[in-house]
Amino acid sequence: MRLRVRLGYALLITAGFCAANQAAAQQANRDIARRAAIHPVSTASDMHLWLSRVPVTRAFPPDFETMLRDQASLYVIEMSTAPGCLPCADLWSKLLAFRARYGWQVRIIGAEEAMLRSGRLGLPWVGSPVAWVRAATDPNRMVPIAIGTDHGANIARNAWLAARMLTGARTAVGVRAMSKFTGIVGVRAPTSSNRKGR
Repeated sequence: MRLRVRLGYALLITAGFCAANQAAAQQANRDIARRAAIHPVSTASDMHLWLSRVPVTRAFPPDFETMLRDQASLYVIEMSTAPGCLPCADLWSKLLAFRARYGWQVRIIGAEEAMLRSGRLGLPWVGSPVAWVRAATDPNRMVPIAIGTDHGANIARNAWLAARMLTGARTAVGVRAMSKFTGIVGVRAPTSSNRKGR
């Protein structure tokens, strides 16, 4: 009987180690995937090198320009930003060009609002910059269109797709049609561990 109890304990301990190892391996895989999806840049040349690897959308539906102009009053593009962030400035300049061409409103949101939105939609991380399209009359209906800076044509395409999703197009279709987000974000300043008064 004691032998059976000892074997039972041994099996439980082994199963516990296996489960812990499996959980650690899954977390490690998630961390690797997250790092592969985020490209921190500190110089303009680094940012342009990453952007040069991103495919540019060249084919658009026939109603693309008309729809974006005609529905400009229905949507707002909002983005998060951070001081000294090169990709933030790059995305902002592209959003301003989009606004000039199609007439959409473009705004900055704070970091706290960006974190709330990312958490609500289950985005795995909050980076700067992140751009969102939302319905002008409903602050709770929104679609992320850029995580990191991107080419202007891709941003326009993602805004068009977000507008379609917000007006009833199947989300799965829209998400499949969006390119993968670039994840080109700014390098964050390191936090100092030497606090005064220690």
